Amino acid sequence: MAPATRSATAPPAPVPERPTLPRMRSAVQECRACDLWAGATQAVFGDGPARAEVVLVGEQPGDREDVEGAPFVGPAGHLLDRALADAGIARERVYLTNAVKHFRYRQRGKRRIHQRPEAFQIAACRPWLDAELAVVRPRVLVCMGAVAAQGLLGSAVRVTRDRGRPLDSPLAEDVSVTVHPSSILRAPDEPARRAAYDAFVADLARVAAVLDG
Repeated sequence: MAPATRSATAPPAPVPERPTLPRMRSAVQECRACDLWAGATQAVFGDGPARAEVVLVGEQPGDREDVEGAPFVGPAGHLLDRALADAGIARERVYLTNAVKHFRYRQRGKRRIHQRPEAFQIAACRPWLDAELAVVRPRVLVCMGAVAAQGLLGSAVRVTRDRGRPLDSPLAEDVSVTVHPSSILRAPDEPARRAAYDAFVADLARVAAVLDG
């Protein structure tokens, strides 16, 4: 994949004038607001009810998501599903999406290795995320990982410092940050993975308490 380059002539994200989730899911396939579309199989839009109580925002699609066209269907998504169940949050209450809608990677042989999106790519995709939040209007917003947290809440947010507590933001009634589930999978050994998973479930359990109380 070619190196990321900012284009001064890139068109803005083609968010429909009267956005709905189906309209945006179709329109996002035509987005050329940054360079990532050229190397991706497809744009991967959010998934979940249009009136979900909670929106979970990750970083970007991974390899499986890019192929299948749905968010959180790879290993990190399977871990997230388990954590939601353990925290007591029913999947039908959740809308899942990413800060960036195209997969950024580098090619290594036949493998595509995840690369963190650049700031201008995150900014180019922000209109989609803003429109999703405007349509869904969740009570609770959770940013998973630094890309989502800093992209939505600003560079002063630190996931390790600020996780698991409500943050001041106009984006939802309750806004918080936590780790991205993929970081749990990258833990160096089983005890570390177990501890990271338990902490992640604890963050989600706080969300469950907000939803139910």
